[in-house]
Amino acid sequence: MPFVNVKLVEGVFSSEEKHAMAAALTDVMVRFEGSEAFREVVWVLIEELHPDGWHIGGRPFQGPKSLYDTLDRSRAIIETVDGHPASRPEWSAAVPVKG
Repeated sequence: MPFVNVKLVEGVFSSEEKHAMAAALTDVMVRFEGSEAFREVVWVLIEELHPDGWHIGGRPFQGPKSLYDTLDRSRAIIETVDGHPASRPEWSAAVPVKG
């Protein structure tokens, strides 16, 4: 049986949105399984976690502000990179850990 586990920040989506999400994820699994017969055995578990349990880039989650701040920091890092690293070692050389 396919099992889909979705973790969300508590309170972001309404009950209706979560039900629609589960239905859409079920549709995707049925499409990839290849038969409508699988629909009844697709399990979707949506877990909501308290915002204090979420961290992005090592910093506490702050809703939409976190997304903006993360993208801003990513842009700043990308602007320092020469070329186009394609592997983890290349990224490690291009943007080494601060020591």
